[in-house]
Amino acid sequence: MFRRTFWFSTGVAAGVWATTKVNRKLRQLTPESLAATAANKALETGARLKDRAVGFALDVRDNMARREAELEEALGIHEDPELPAPRRYAAIENNRSNPTYVEAPTYSYNRNEDH
Repeated sequence: MFRRTFWFSTGVAAGVWATTKVNRKLRQLTPESLAATAANKALETGARLKDRAVGFALDVRDNMARREAELEEALGIHEDPELPAPRRYAAIENNRSNPTYVEAPTYSYNRNEDH
């Protein structure tokens, strides 16, 4: 009697285990679950690529700064040059300080006024 009970309970446990495994696998293979898994993998891959791209950009920037410093040292450039103001703005500033300067009138263009 004890043997029958043991084998019956073993069979029931194996059946429950197998049913649970099959149901879990079926849930994994539903379209919604497959789509969610694919989306998660895509997000992980995107994050990994972004991290690598940022690291690469930082490496490039560091090497660029190092090479620029080497070139400046080789050329004897040790200070930032004073850049002149753009000519157009300098001319406008000079004219505004001139008392005879008059700003040109601005006209609004309305297409409906022509018809």
